[in-house]
Amino acid sequence: MHKYKLIYCAAALLFLIGFGFLSSVSAGEPVVWEMSSRAELLKGEAHGVSVTDNGVLTLAPRFNQLLNTEQPYVWSTAIDAAGNVYLGTGHDGKIFRVTTDGKGTLLYKASELDVTALAVGNDGALYAGTSPDGKVYRVTPDGKAEVYFDPNDKYIWSLAILRDGSLAVGTGDNGKLYRVRAAGAKPESSLLINTNQTHVMSLAVNQQGDLIAGTDPGGLVLRISADGKAFGLYDASLREIHALAPAPDGSIYALGLSESASINRSATPGAAAPPADASAVVTTITAMTAVDETGGVAQPQTPQPVRSRSDLSNARSAVFHILADGSSDVVWSSTSITGFSLVAARGGVLIGTSDKGRIYSVTNDGRDTLLVQSTEGQISSLLARGPEIFAASSNQGKLFQAGIPVVEEGSYESPVRDAKLVASWGRIWWRGTGPIELQTRSGNSERPDRTWSDWSAAYKDSSGSQIVSPKARFIQWRAVLRATVGVAPALDDVSVAYLPRNVAPEILSITTLPPGVALQPQIQIQIDPNIESAGLDPSMFGVIAQAPPRRVYQRGARSLQWQSEDRNGDSLEYAIYYRSLSETTFRLLKEHVRETFYTVDGASLADGRYVFKIVASDAPDNPPGYALAGERLSEPIDIDNSPPVIKVVGSPTVSGEKVHAVFDVEDATGRIKRADVSVDGGAWHEVFPEDGIADSQRERYTLELQIRGEGEHTISLRAYDNSNNVGSISLTVRR
Repeated sequence: MHKYKLIYCAAALLFLIGFGFLSSVSAGEPVVWEMSSRAELLKGEAHGVSVTDNGVLTLAPRFNQLLNTEQPYVWSTAIDAAGNVYLGTGHDGKIFRVTTDGKGTLLYKASELDVTALAVGNDGALYAGTSPDGKVYRVTPDGKAEVYFDPNDKYIWSLAILRDGSLAVGTGDNGKLYRVRAAGAKPESSLLINTNQTHVMSLAVNQQGDLIAGTDPGGLVLRISADGKAFGLYDASLREIHALAPAPDGSIYALGLSESASINRSATPGAAAPPADASAVVTTITAMTAVDETGGVAQPQTPQPVRSRSDLSNARSAVFHILADGSSDVVWSSTSITGFSLVAARGGVLIGTSDKGRIYSVTNDGRDTLLVQSTEGQISSLLARGPEIFAASSNQGKLFQAGIPVVEEGSYESPVRDAKLVASWGRIWWRGTGPIELQTRSGNSERPDRTWSDWSAAYKDSSGSQIVSPKARFIQWRAVLRATVGVAPALDDVSVAYLPRNVAPEILSITTLPPGVALQPQIQIQIDPNIESAGLDPSMFGVIAQAPPRRVYQRGARSLQWQSEDRNGDSLEYAIYYRSLSETTFRLLKEHVRETFYTVDGASLADGRYVFKIVASDAPDNPPGYALAGERLSEPIDIDNSPPVIKVVGSPTVSGEKVHAVFDVEDATGRIKRADVSVDGGAWHEVFPEDGIADSQRERYTLELQIRGEGEHTISLRAYDNSNNVGSISLTVRR
């Protein structure tokens, strides 16, 4: 078997490669993409390699296809004493037998759509449960079948052979459990227990000969005595116990599914044809779930709290270990992966999933290894025969065999890296042991297709090789590991350097604040100057919250605020220019501005209409000659420093306690927006012009005011233009 033979249940295969931490860098600096996160590593494609809990990759156990049933689903499996493997499929109700020499043949075809449960009796006969509205058939080795048990239940989900040779039958939609001792037995006399659950999804017999049942929707693991007494071994927070796996030490592993991942009971199996995408299949038997494979540039973030495997609040599936003394542990759980099959292994358990048809090895202390990735959408059933594992898949329905010897050669394809812009590729380097070669390919579509370049020639120098793939936005690398005598190849980190094309910054928008509103910078959190001098990105030390500018009053002020974008993440500086509408040449007002706002002192400019230009430059982060700039013009802005002029029209007249006065208000640049009047220094009251609306450069105000008492009275009028300039006048009348 050689030194590097692999125990299928251990989590000890070496590959350290991870990915994902990519800091925000400027256009003048190369980006280094380094694989360092196991979670991101699992988004790649593993062919003949295994990935352990600490992100280690090495050659995987051999995984050979034995049979393609040409059926979409394999719902159930069983193995007899001679080593023959039986497959129950859907939606043609076929049962296949695969002999020890790997040859597969059709054994029997039932009249129902799906063969949802199989068990091999002590006499070597095969028992097959079918759904919907199914029966239990007894199938002899020569392929002859007879109806062995015919309950009224809609589904037959599970079968198990008890020590006395009787057959345990778990059903739904009524959650009944039967013990059938002979062909043709009546359901009434064979009823062992009504579980008060909807479905008895799984059955197993432990080392002590006890019958163990898993239910839905209560998520119960029950031990059933010979007289039909149920004892609750475990009450899971997930709704369905989909599979059970007895261990040699008398413990039980139970696979639980959440509401979102559990079986939909509202329709019969096969009511809908499976969609082309295996990750979206939803039938009465299973629901596939695709692992999130979104790529993109990873930006520095505040580390998220690590989720404990015992935290099942958002778990999609979980494996519980129920010990012989009644205690229990959560050995594995996932918020994104749906487990569908289970088999006990030395020191742990193997889990078949809908995560790219993968098999994970999980130890009792919670360390999980991606053991094997198949070519199909789901590993729907697992069987063990000594050191060998049989894995049945769905979408397409096939049987595979995994064994202890590792493959001679395996490969791993990384996730696609989005450089965000067309990039020049630098060098690729790695650390590892044994014969390892890397290749790259690049393209400008999100997923590799015919428009991508071919895989490059192999890079063999681990200290670094120039990437020969053409410039593009996306890149992917592939590692090839080969076995040699006495050396188990392992790869410890792969790095790719690239330089995105520099793109000019863009001013997205310019906002003009009302006249008189000035902007002042607030005290900002200071960044340790040693960070940038050390060549580090300040964002690696946490997000620096920038306080927005403070608004204050300043007569004649006109303030500009703008939003900008640099797709390279460069630091920007700004220059502000201006010109009047009657001019063609812009004049520099201020340069080397780092803030995204500026207040213009309107008193420094003559009255008129002006256009301002904001120019953004990425010069701070690019070498001389490589900096680029982008600009944007503001909408025309009025500069008006002249107050309205108010004149008295004619002479005011007094009649009793009334005074009649007429005023003309005129503004040379803007328009009148309001006027107020005060009598004898009293409160100001707004007044309207003769036309009822203050909205033009010239307005006439005809006022009828009340005065009390004899003697002199003072009438004051003030008027505002749209730039908040104010003019006023006072006159005196005598009563």
